[in-house]
Amino acid sequence: MSEKRFVYADHAATTPVSQEVLEAMMPCFTEVWGNPSSQHSKGAEAKNLLEKARASVARSLACSPKEIFFTSCGSESDNWAIRGALKKANGRKHIITTKIEHHAVLHACASLEREGYRVTYLDVDGEGFVHPETLRAAIDDDTALVAVMMANNEIGTIQPIRELAEIAHEKGALMFTDAVQAVGSIPVYPEELGVDLLSLSGHKLHAPKGIGALYIRRGVSIGNLIDGGGQERRRRGGTENVAYAVGLARALEIAVERLPDMERVARLRDRLIDGLLEIPASRLNGSRMNRLPGNCNVGFECIEGESTLMLLDMAGICASTGSACSSDSLEPSHVLLSIGVPHEKAHGSIRFSLSHDNTEDDVNYILQTISPIVERLRAMSPIWDSQKNRAVDSANM
Repeated sequence: MSEKRFVYADHAATTPVSQEVLEAMMPCFTEVWGNPSSQHSKGAEAKNLLEKARASVARSLACSPKEIFFTSCGSESDNWAIRGALKKANGRKHIITTKIEHHAVLHACASLEREGYRVTYLDVDGEGFVHPETLRAAIDDDTALVAVMMANNEIGTIQPIRELAEIAHEKGALMFTDAVQAVGSIPVYPEELGVDLLSLSGHKLHAPKGIGALYIRRGVSIGNLIDGGGQERRRRGGTENVAYAVGLARALEIAVERLPDMERVARLRDRLIDGLLEIPASRLNGSRMNRLPGNCNVGFECIEGESTLMLLDMAGICASTGSACSSDSLEPSHVLLSIGVPHEKAHGSIRFSLSHDNTEDDVNYILQTISPIVERLRAMSPIWDSQKNRAVDSANM
C-alpha cells in the first residue's frame, strides 16, 4: 500500500467552504451587519446585499429573483414545498413521491399520511429510475403534488423530471423536485425542467451549512411553513441570514462556472467504478451512464460497510455508506432495498462522491487502499470462499 494521504470523497454529504465564498461573506460579519428589515442605512445596506444575492441565485438558475426564497437548508425547503403545496391544494388530498427520496421528503409524507392525506410511493427500477408510465398509472384528479428528486443522493440516478412534470400538469398537480444533489453537478434550470417548486442547499456547493433556497414558480401559490414577520416577501418568517445567502449565491456562481470541469470529474468517477468492479463479487448500484458526475456507489459481498469505512478512514479516505442524514441508523439503505439489492448485501455498499477538488492520484489511492481492505474483511467472514472468490452459498451477487 502506498504512503498514507488524505482523500475526501464524500462531497455528497457536505463540502468544505471555499475561500472565495468565505471572502464574499466576511463583509457581512464586519461591515454590513444590519437587519435587512430595519428602516435605516445599516438595514438598507444589508437589504441591498440580500437582494443582490437573490438576483445572483436567480441568474444561476435562469429564473426571476421573485421566484427565489432563502431558507435554512434543503430539508426546510423540502418541507415547505410539500406542506405549502397542500395548504393551497383546493381540497386535493393525494401526494405522489418515490421510495428512494431523501428522508426530508419521505418523513414529511409519512407525517401527512397520519394527518389524513393519501400518499403513493412509486417503485423504481433496478437502476433507480422512475418510469413516466408508473407515474401516469398512479396519478388521479385528487393528486395535489408530485415530488420526485432530480438526482438521488446515494446512487446518483438522474430522473426524467421534465417528462414527469408534464404528466403532473396534465392532471392539474404541482411538480416539486428536490435538486439538492443536482445543483452544481449538472445544469439545473427550473423553467426548462417545467417544475413548479425546486429545492437546493448551500453546503453541497462549498457554501456553509445552514442556508438553502426554494424556487417557487411565478404564479404558483403555496402556503407558508414558517409564519412571522414580513421577511421573504411575507412568505418565510425570520430575520434573513444575509451572510449565508451571500455565501450561497457566490458558491452557486462558481459551481455554474465550473460545470465544464464535471466532464473531468465524470472520467474520474468512471475510472473509480471500473477499478472497484475489478474486485471479485462487487456490483455497481445505480445507472452506469445516467448518474451524477461524481457519484460512485459500489457494493461488496460478504463485508460490512461500516467496517470498510472505518478502515478507509484510518487510511485517510473519507467516504460513506449512503446518506449522512441517516448514518445513525443500523438499517440498510432504503434506496438500495428499493432497487432490489438484498437486505444482507445492502450493508456492504460504499458511496464515494467526487468533486472538482479530486484528482487522478486520489482515485489511484482509493483503488490501492480498498482492495486489501475488502480482502482483509472477507478473510474474517465465515461465508466467504477465498479459493473461489465468492460466498459459499451463492455464486452470484
